[in-house]
Amino acid sequence: MKQQPAQMRWERHTQWPLLALAIAFALAYAVPIVAPDADSWVRELCSVTEWVVWSSFAVDYLVRFALTPDRWFFVRTHWLDLIAVLLPLAQPLRLLRLVSTLTLVGRRARMAPQIQLTTYVGGAVVGLLMFGSLAVLQAERGAPRGNIKTLGDALWWSFTTMTTVGYGDHAPTTGLGRIIAVGLMLSGIALLGVVTANIAAWFISRFNKDDEQERRRTAAIEALTAEVVSLRAELKQLSAATLPSQTDAAADEPVR
Repeated sequence: MKQQPAQMRWERHTQWPLLALAIAFALAYAVPIVAPDADSWVRELCSVTEWVVWSSFAVDYLVRFALTPDRWFFVRTHWLDLIAVLLPLAQPLRLLRLVSTLTLVGRRARMAPQIQLTTYVGGAVVGLLMFGSLAVLQAERGAPRGNIKTLGDALWWSFTTMTTVGYGDHAPTTGLGRIIAVGLMLSGIALLGVVTANIAAWFISRFNKDDEQERRRTAAIEALTAEVVSLRAELKQLSAATLPSQTDAAADEPVR
């Protein structure tokens, strides 16, 4: 049995614990925003949880960096993890590590490419809706002219913004809220493009598969036709060669 590289073994053993930590971080980030009047010990527990989760992600990144044979390639292909480690104060940004961990888990799953991509897109949509709702609620709740005051308002606003519908009944008024809105709109357009491209690729692959089968059938028919023509030519030659022999034999036979 072929032994797996050390980095792959580490990722295989840590993917589920990291997923649990990412969910714990999302909850710790959400509780103070959804329940701003929570007791001080709850807020303190959430803060400690966030730092513990961030430290775990930092250790995970450093271990994988030490185990990889090509460290420069690792840094270039895991830039999102590096940002999450280097920006511990950017609390909402670390929620993207949840999407990264879900991607790692999905990469291990044995699914068809279309199902796998659909899973990724679904996870990204849920993560962005959660991130956008919590972030805009935190930014707009205390704004004097803001009209996003509850989690329901924030979720509705995030959904209409991601789908680029934009009813206008809820809109951010702060600079941070508008930056979040731009990010959600761009993310929604990008996800829509991914879904559209995936559907188009599926249809093209089906058409190519049908064309390939049709070409194979046509080639088989042509080969069979050529073989039949060749057999006819051989039979004709055999018939032509046999007929003179029979004629000569009849001529040589004595008359009785």
